Amino acid sequence: MERQIRVLSRNEDCKVVEPAVAWNPVSSVVDDRNSCDTQAGPSLPILRKAHAFTRANQLRDAGLYPYFRSISSAQDTEVMIDGRRVLMLGSNSYLGLTNHPKIKEAASAAVAKYGTGCAGSRFLNGTLDLHIELEQALARLVGAEAVLLFSTGFQVNLGVISALVGRGDYVLGDKSNHASIAEGCNLAAGSFYRFPHRDLAALDARLEKLDPAAGKLIVVDGVFSMEGDIIPLPELCRIARKHNAAVMVDDAHALGVIGRFGSGTASHFGVTDQVQLTMGTFSKSLASLGGYIASDAVTIDFLRHNARSLMFSASMSPANAAAALAALEIMVSEPDRIARLWNNTHRMKQGLLSLGFDLGASETPILPLYVRDFLTTFTMCKRLHEEGVFVNPIASPAVPVGQELLRLSLMATHTDQQIDFTLEKIAKVGRELGVI
Repeated sequence: MERQIRVLSRNEDCKVVEPAVAWNPVSSVVDDRNSCDTQAGPSLPILRKAHAFTRANQLRDAGLYPYFRSISSAQDTEVMIDGRRVLMLGSNSYLGLTNHPKIKEAASAAVAKYGTGCAGSRFLNGTLDLHIELEQALARLVGAEAVLLFSTGFQVNLGVISALVGRGDYVLGDKSNHASIAEGCNLAAGSFYRFPHRDLAALDARLEKLDPAAGKLIVVDGVFSMEGDIIPLPELCRIARKHNAAVMVDDAHALGVIGRFGSGTASHFGVTDQVQLTMGTFSKSLASLGGYIASDAVTIDFLRHNARSLMFSASMSPANAAAALAALEIMVSEPDRIARLWNNTHRMKQGLLSLGFDLGASETPILPLYVRDFLTTFTMCKRLHEEGVFVNPIASPAVPVGQELLRLSLMATHTDQQIDFTLEKIAKVGRELGVI
């Protein structure tokens, strides 16, 4: 017999009432604000921070809330939002592959063969021959002995860093590193030091103070996701060798963008043999979801048995693995796609600079349009959306207070007409708000 919960007054005892009509848990909503649980809400100390959080509501009240915009179409150069077609300049799909028919066919075929999920971790029952094929293809691409797949890129950084950096060890990271790197460093049992953005003299000075015999890992983004600049990897590797430290590069925003066949930062600089660990994700250029770590075979085997975010998480779905493998094949076989990405980047960048916008030190298809004011940044984002252009507003903690920006990112599949349309609208809104 199905049962129904009735909302009671505080003076009544909690009871279960048999329904006259079966309760539908999907369509029914139970209001439990006056239920027997008198400990709900801000009276619980652990929840006070949640109830004191007002920033999102302040943006909503001002009509400037820009997050969780619901897209009702494929992720492409144009998307549908609230029944309107909007030009997408906020996507990480650098190669424009998320709607590629061959990739969708590969994902569909994988579901037909393997089903929708693996129902377990890679460590136990969740390893498919498809996972191994993708690992081998990635190893060939980045010039590594072995590769290990994770379900997300965030899990790669959590699992790898915390597994390698133990008590008595040190991990050092750039202050502009992605949040997943910072969380992996915080999770590690060793000591965590941060150095100013791309300040390798500061990194060298910090390493000078550490125990020469201690384990040391330097972790950096290859391409920084907000600034769009690139780590000076050859000099960083020189410093690492000087101090007997290992180097780990996060290539989430470099894969498919720089290096031979889009293989990343180490290839871009010709220092593949000097980087001990390379991390990457599939959610950007490779049109899927998941992540990987590349290294020597012994280190990868250690991580298979010690990276907890791998061992205790369900493995990457068959559809995602097949999509990433198909995207990888397209990326390698169609190098002109990367060339188009860079042509589009140069066109947009030169247009923005000629209008008088500040793009900082960006060197990549990530173009940070610095506004340096919180309210103006979010107002500009809203106005551009109204004009038919989707961009991302970036504020603290993603960037320091006072460095607020609009993050634009190019795809290989953007047309010249779309770029020119964007420049026209950004110029209009920028002048309207006094940014230029």
